[in-house]
Amino acid sequence: MRKPPKNSITPARSRSTYRAPSASPTGDAAVRSVFGPAVDRAALEAGFDEASAAAPSAAPAEPAAADDGERSPAGEGLDAASDATTEAEAATAGGHRPGAHRPRHRAAPIGNRRAGGGRGIRRLAALSGASAILGATALGAVSAVGSSLEPASAEPWAAIDTISADPRDVLTPAPADADPVVTSGLSVASVPFTGGAQVTVQGEQLDEVAAVTVGGVPAQIVAADDAQLTFAVPAVADTSLGSAAVALTDASGKAVQTEQPKRASLASLTSTGPAATLAAPTTIEVPQALSLTYTSDPRIDAQRDYVLAYWSDYNSGAYQVISGNDCANFTSQSLVARGWAMDDGWYYDAATGQSSASWTSSTAMRDWLLTRPDLATPLDDSQRSLVKVGDIAQFDWDGSGDRDHTAVVTRVERTEAGTRVWVGGHTKDADYWDVDEALASGGGTVSWFSLK
Repeated sequence: MRKPPKNSITPARSRSTYRAPSASPTGDAAVRSVFGPAVDRAALEAGFDEASAAAPSAAPAEPAAADDGERSPAGEGLDAASDATTEAEAATAGGHRPGAHRPRHRAAPIGNRRAGGGRGIRRLAALSGASAILGATALGAVSAVGSSLEPASAEPWAAIDTISADPRDVLTPAPADADPVVTSGLSVASVPFTGGAQVTVQGEQLDEVAAVTVGGVPAQIVAADDAQLTFAVPAVADTSLGSAAVALTDASGKAVQTEQPKRASLASLTSTGPAATLAAPTTIEVPQALSLTYTSDPRIDAQRDYVLAYWSDYNSGAYQVISGNDCANFTSQSLVARGWAMDDGWYYDAATGQSSASWTSSTAMRDWLLTRPDLATPLDDSQRSLVKVGDIAQFDWDGSGDRDHTAVVTRVERTEAGTRVWVGGHTKDADYWDVDEALASGGGTVSWFSLK
C-alpha cells in the first residue's frame, strides 16, 4: 500500500508517531504526557485563554486550509491532546471505549479553538509592511547623503587650477653659480691712516672676490673663503683722514653687491574709533654702504712726530749720540716715544749711558725683534704692500746677511704701479728718504718689521 504524503490529511490514530494513552491522566500529568516535562501547564492555559478571548465561543471558527509546511512539535502535541480529550468525552457520553470514534483531522475546529493560520498571515503582513517602511526610510537617507557628497562642479579640476600659491611658500633653488655677495658690515669702523689693520666681512661666495679697494687704493686680500674675507687696509697720507669707501669686485671687474638689512617698524592704526584696524608691520630698507674712517693713531703720531722733530736736530740732552752710526740708536728713541717699554733685552740707561746691543746695533735689533712676535712681524720686500707708517726698515747694502742701516717709515703711498715707502732717521739724516732711490744708489736689499 502506498504511503500518503507527509503533509496529507491523515488521522492521528493512523500516524506512525501515535501512541494510545495507557490511562486518562488529569492535571499536570496530562499536560506532561502530551508536551513533555519541559512544558508548563500555566503557560499552556494562558495560551488557551488568549485564543478564547480572541474568538467568541458562540461563533464556531471556519475550517482553515491545511498548512503546506510541517507543524511544530508544540502544535502536534496540542492536536494530540485535543484528540485524547474528545475520545474521553465520547466514551463517557456514549459508553464507547476511548478511541472507538473516528478521530478528527488536526485542521478541523475543536470547540472554540480557532486554527492559527490566519493570525500567522496577519503577523507576516504586519512585519512585511514595517520592513518596507524601514527600507524606504533608509533608501531616502542614503540618497540624501549621496546628493550632499556630489561635487559642486562637474569639473572639479577647474577649482584646483584657480588656486594661487603664496610666493613665500615657493622654494626657489639658488643658482648653481651665484655671484658673491656681502651680508655684513665691516668688522671695524675706523682704522689708523698708517694702514695695515685687518678688516673682515661676511657673505657668500666671497672666495670669488678678486680685488678690494679702500678709498680707491688697492687693499691686500689676506684670506678668503666662501663665507668670509679679510683684507689689510692700505696706508694713506696723514692728510687723507676721514671716510673712505670700500669696494669689492670679482674677476670680471663686476662690483660685489651688499645686501641691504631691513628694520621692522611698529604696527599702526589704519583708522580711529570702534572700527579701527591694526595694520600689519612694515619693513624699511636701511641703506648700508661699506666704508672706513681713517684716523690718526696716537702712538704712531707720537713716533713719527719724534722722527720729524729730531732727524736733523739730535736730542742729545736725553740720549747719547753715536757718531757715524746713530741709526739704530735714533730708531730706538722713536720706539720709546711710541710707547714701548724697555726690558732686559732692549734698554738704555741715561744715568750711565749704558745700553743693550739691540738698542744701538741694526743686526742685534733684528735678532731681538725676531724673539718678540708680540711687538713686530718680519716682512720681506715682496710684502711691501703691508708696510705702514711707523714700521722699521733695515737695509743690507752688501748682501752679507747682516743689517747695515735702520730707519723709521714716515710715509707710504700705494698706487696701481705698486707701493712706495719713505723713511726718516740718522746717519743718513732724512725725514722722507725714498727707499727705491736708496736701493738704486746704494744697492743691496731692504726688509721690514711691521709693528703692532
